[in-house]
Amino acid sequence: MSPIEIGLISVVAIIFLIYSGVYIPIALGTVSLVSIWLMRDNFTLSLNLLKVAVGDSAMEYSFATIPLFTFMGLIVSKAGLGKDIYEVMTMRFRKVKGGIGMATVGANAVFAAVTGSSIASASVFTKVSVPQMLAQDYNPRFAVGVVAGSSVLGMIIPPSAMLIIYSFVAEQSVGDMFLAGVIPGIMLAVAYVGAIWFMGRFTPGFVGGRVVEDTEWMSRREIASKTLPTLGLITVVLGGIYTGWLTAVEAGAAGGLVALCIAVARRSMSLSTFWDALLETGHITAAILFLITAASIYSRMLGMAGLPNQLQDMLAGNEATFWVVMLLYVLLMLFLGTLLDTASIILIVVPLFLPMIEAMDLSLIWFGIITVVGAEIGLLTPPLGISCFVIKSTINDDRISLMDVFMGALPFAFVMLIALLILIQFPILSLALI
Repeated sequence: MSPIEIGLISVVAIIFLIYSGVYIPIALGTVSLVSIWLMRDNFTLSLNLLKVAVGDSAMEYSFATIPLFTFMGLIVSKAGLGKDIYEVMTMRFRKVKGGIGMATVGANAVFAAVTGSSIASASVFTKVSVPQMLAQDYNPRFAVGVVAGSSVLGMIIPPSAMLIIYSFVAEQSVGDMFLAGVIPGIMLAVAYVGAIWFMGRFTPGFVGGRVVEDTEWMSRREIASKTLPTLGLITVVLGGIYTGWLTAVEAGAAGGLVALCIAVARRSMSLSTFWDALLETGHITAAILFLITAASIYSRMLGMAGLPNQLQDMLAGNEATFWVVMLLYVLLMLFLGTLLDTASIILIVVPLFLPMIEAMDLSLIWFGIITVVGAEIGLLTPPLGISCFVIKSTINDDRISLMDVFMGALPFAFVMLIALLILIQFPILSLALI
């Protein structure tokens, strides 16, 4: 078989195993091991490569960012900082048509900067934002759609678990990936706010809601008490990385310590809660390490099959243009987004396209941002839009169906697609801070 055939068959086999109920890393690892065994007729070689992949992944210094940022995000979530930011944002936007939706986007963007988890954002803001929008007569589809759309900001605004996973697959700096995600994340949040204003102006029936005239304004002291802890934490983490005072690992450690101090000062952290956060951190870290190890052995299998050289030869022979390659890449991610979660898409697709991107002398940092934003769209599209499923299970309201969540998220998926095309056309947006 040719390298291209091996690559395609491996992708089909992995997707088949995942849909058969096999855990994603096991599917990746199994296909890789069997492929190497069949190609070289040497099972011992397969096991040795697996051992090397495990050792390289676990001993990587930057891997320490995963447990540290995960712990920080869990502490922040349990401390209730997301709800505080939402209350301040709501006060500011309440008198605007669709204002609570705008407040949800703003609060989600800030919350993403200290958690890096779309699932956490979807869960938190489904509980605090959707009931309030429904109470003010907002369209249920719009209410859940705003939460679904803005929750994916956690995947692009650093610290993001998906950016960390990509940095391992593509062997790029975690700190550089975090800095590259700042401007695209802010741009996407602003685009969401603009889209809500547009819908409120031209499709008011879809938005619904009523303007609240008797909003009670918070005092400056109350605003400061609700916002300064979060802003201080963001400054420590991203400011430390941007100024060069802290590496990504050190920023994660500092952020975890500051988040713990905030939680203790607010008396929102008991010993049992702290222990739960530690256990959950361990579970998430182990799962991500398993994913990274599986991706490593999969990349080695593709390299052994000769796929990188084959793709480079095809690129040179067909004289494929930049936009042809990117169009194929985006279409493949959109298709897989209807079947797989974001991490799976990154682990399967990135090793296939990295050789072409390197051959075209394009930035792998920029390519990582394109990958994560493109894969994020899959969180909002059926049949496997994970954020939509989380919202439906969290809200537990029979009046809102899963189809309502998907239809409400559809405009925001379209906004993400436009933002993705802009990021492809203007790489400087991703590379300006590096």
